[in-house]
Amino acid sequence: MFTGIITGVGRIAAVHDLGRSLDHGKRLEISTPAHYLDDVSLGDSIALNGACMTVTSFKTADNVFTIDISAESLAKTARLDEIGTTLNLEKAMRANDRLGGHIVSGHVDGVGKVATFELVGESWLLQILAPLGLAKYLAYKGSITVNGVSLTVNRVQDQADGCLISINLIPHTIANTALGSLVKSDPVNLEIDTVARYVERMLQFDNPPTAQKVHP
Repeated sequence: MFTGIITGVGRIAAVHDLGRSLDHGKRLEISTPAHYLDDVSLGDSIALNGACMTVTSFKTADNVFTIDISAESLAKTARLDEIGTTLNLEKAMRANDRLGGHIVSGHVDGVGKVATFELVGESWLLQILAPLGLAKYLAYKGSITVNGVSLTVNRVQDQADGCLISINLIPHTIANTALGSLVKSDPVNLEIDTVARYVERMLQFDNPPTAQKVHP
């Protein structure tokens, strides 16, 4: 479990094939800030741009750790197999940690596309076109995770090709995450608010499907 509060910015330093076919995943070497791995153990969970991954090895002195990512995860996320990709890093939440953002599972629900990223006053306007299937989970002043960062939706515009959401990024967010490197048309990993999943499930039971009779 995570909170969407980024604890470090890393980079994909190397990518290794785990097999020869498209059914095989990759092994990533991730470089981190100095001392980021001081409290990390083998098997710990670290979110990479919002995708929860397991630490398979690490070298504290070199500020590098590795993860194995499956072909399925690569197909459902953005740019987690490209050398040089800048990553928002977050270690899994401890039971006694503050919940500074919102409850984040580290499971990417869809990949959006940056529609606008521009300076407005002292802050930045980030507009993302989310997949149409996520539109019902996105609400004004609701929470959304973008590349692992917990953010608040300021505007929602439903369109034929998706849902355009507007987000305000303060200078602190730009300085302390990898979101500042985004450009128009960049793909981004999105995770909807966990509460929205439960609301949808409860509404399904308020209108249960009619049971069909089975005839011999």
